[in-house]
Amino acid sequence: MIGTWYRRRILRGAWAGLLAGAVATVLQLLLWFATGAPLPDIFLRDAQLAAAILLGPAVLPPPIAASVNVMLAASAVHLLLSAAYGWTVDWLMQADTGVHAGSHRRWLVIGPLFGLALYAINMHGFTLIFPWFEVNRDWITVLAHLAFGVTAARLCGKRSDAEGRK
Repeated sequence: MIGTWYRRRILRGAWAGLLAGAVATVLQLLLWFATGAPLPDIFLRDAQLAAAILLGPAVLPPPIAASVNVMLAASAVHLLLSAAYGWTVDWLMQADTGVHAGSHRRWLVIGPLFGLALYAINMHGFTLIFPWFEVNRDWITVLAHLAFGVTAARLCGKRSDAEGRK
């Protein structure tokens, strides 16, 4: 049976990942809007790219279209990966990595590094298995991954700071 401490850590990492995923998505939408990217087409295209992980490449564009199956599969992929990445950030924030160990500011180092590593893994590593993601290799995607890493690390750091004061 999982103890209370482990349950809290699992929940903390998952929530941090889910909230960081929401922040990254909103940032990406805002940047697409600011740069004149064709909305909602680019958003729906990305949903199809993510859904293809579960549903296979048959769902890839063209045509770009919203369907319930594609949106549910894309949401499942994003939610599960966000939670898993959040757990990873939480572990890094709690581990004795030597990076500002014990400092309440370690999220300033771990967050951006994690975001950049996540971009490299997602957009360069996973494309070996899912080559259709190559289309997403751009500066907006880099910034979204940076936002994910910083947000998740800050949320995990904030929670661990509060727990340390109790």
